[in-house]
Parts: sequence; structure tokens; C-alpha cells
Amino acid sequence: MSQPVAVIVGAGPGLGAALARRFAKAGMTVAVARRNASKLGKLGKLATEIGGKAYACDATDAAAVENLFAAVTRDLGTPVLAVFNAGAYRPGGILDIDPGDFEECWRIGCLGGLNVGQAALRRMVPAGAGTILYTGATASLRGSAGFANLAVPKFGLRALAQSMAREFGPKGIHVAHVLIDGQIGRDGGGVNKLGPSAIAEAYLHLYEQHPSAWAQEMDLRPNVEKF
Repeated sequence: MSQPVAVIVGAGPGLGAALARRFAKAGMTVAVARRNASKLGKLGKLATEIGGKAYACDATDAAAVENLFAAVTRDLGTPVLAVFNAGAYRPGGILDIDPGDFEECWRIGCLGGLNVGQAALRRMVPAGAGTILYTGATASLRGSAGFANLAVPKFGLRALAQSMAREFGPKGIHVAHVLIDGQIGRDGGGVNKLGPSAIAEAYLHLYEQHPSAWAQEMDLRPNVEKF
């Protein structure tokens, strides 16, 4: 029997890598993808380590995302789990924001989520099963001063996840939004920052939840974080 296949879009060295390692440890074949092709060498090392495969993909390009999922299906099998972990942030106050930066942050952090969700759904809906997970942030709930370029796409991504869950939950697709309320640190770095491996455990738990008790949103924070 073939191993279940997971796709992580936005597989950077922190949370993305931790998710890949945890899914592989759970017996999944993992495809890792990121936008910057120049960093594909490092991603390839991660893929080799976990027995998966690395891909370059610009999540803002719907055709590129569709090609990614087609390649993963061809190379590894039909994905049963898709994680959207991509995002971008350009700091600045409202009067200082460059409209081009604003659009880029939205395209990467929100439009990319739609593209990945659609590509995953095209493969999961016919099977009547699958899980799609979106990485959110404190900015998904609160637009702080100087953080509009992050909050706007994160607000939109959360709305997308809610709409998708309501539409496709009855069709057997579990869609959940994970609110990372705090700064991600490194494993073993103390309790002031979220440990990537600890976060990855929560993502795996969402994937493994029984359909009779699905969570649509999970918020995670260090025990010392005020909220």
C-alpha cells in the first residue's frame, strides 16, 4: 500500500522544514515547494533527508501551482494533505506603503492560498477526502500599526479558509486555519517563542482528526504570550 502524500507550499527552513520532517516521520511521502528556485539546493537536501521531493513553485501563479500538483501526483501520488505556509511582509506605515509592495504581499499571502486550495481541491473532491491547512498569524485577527502589509493578506487568507471549509467540509475535505500567535523560534529555544516541531505536532493532529470532530481553526502561542 502506497504512503499518503503531503504537499507543503512555502517550505522554508523553519516551520516548513519542521512540518516536512514530522509528516515524513508519520509515514507520509512529502513534496516540499518554495518560490525561490535559487534556494532549491537546500530544499533538495531536506527532501533527500525525508525521502520526499523538492519543487520550485510561485504560489501567485495559478498555472504554476496546477503544474506543481500535477507533477506531485505523477511523481509521488495524489496528495491527501496540502499545507499553505507562504507569506510576505514589507514593513511600513499606511502613508509609506508602496502600492506595488502591498499588492505583492497580498498576492503571495492570500491569492497564493486560493491557488493552492483550488489545485488541492481538484484532486481531493473526486476522492471525497483530504485536508488543507493554512498558516495564519496574530495579524489574521488584528491589524496593528505598521503591519497592514501583513494583516490584509492574513485577514483574507482566514476568510478564504472559512469559506472553503463551509463549502467543502460536507464533501469530505477538512480545511483548517492555524493562527500562530507569537514569534516562531527554534526547537529547544525556551518558551518565549513557538518551537517549530511543537507547531508541526498540532498540524499533524489536525490532519488526523476524525470527521465527527474537525477543528476549523486552531490558535497556538507560547504559554507566556499575552492575549
